[in-house]
Amino acid sequence: MGKVTLLLGGARSGKSFYAQEEAKKVKKVLFVATAEAGDADMRRRIRKHQEERPANWHTLEATTHIGHQIEDTINDEELVIIDCITLLVTNILCQIDEKDFDTCDESLLEKRVYAEINELRDCLKKVDADFIIVSNEVGLGIVPDNRISRIYRDLLGRANQMLAASADEVYLMVAGIPLRVKPQK
Repeated sequence: MGKVTLLLGGARSGKSFYAQEEAKKVKKVLFVATAEAGDADMRRRIRKHQEERPANWHTLEATTHIGHQIEDTINDEELVIIDCITLLVTNILCQIDEKDFDTCDESLLEKRVYAEINELRDCLKKVDADFIIVSNEVGLGIVPDNRISRIYRDLLGRANQMLAASADEVYLMVAGIPLRVKPQK
């Protein structure tokens, strides 16, 4: 088990850029991309991110079950970047039909997210590499006006707490500046 770093922050706070700059300090990197190309804009964003990554990085596109997929894929990489938990939780929620958002069983979604995060936490213990995990902090704004958004905010917050408990270091990114949260000085 290597060092685990969790990067939290809002949209465009510099999380992914910081993770990639840190990764450039090592030679062998596995980049785990959790995004799904659901529309033309997302396809463009994914393509741009792919072009920005160094060509020698190994990429694993995994929308769920990322812990098992990392274990099955990793070779001699020294560092694994997971970008990002935000989209991983979104992918789990998107397994529900939109028409069922108002009546979906929140406890079922909670079990799925917890299982996914626990699978990842098990992977962190088994894999001999450092990890940088990227996730959004979405709990700092107003309470969302619809049920599925509130469920999403709560599930992502709990996922972030679970990962922070397993992390050696946690940083909150603000305007591209990493503020260390764990360990505290």
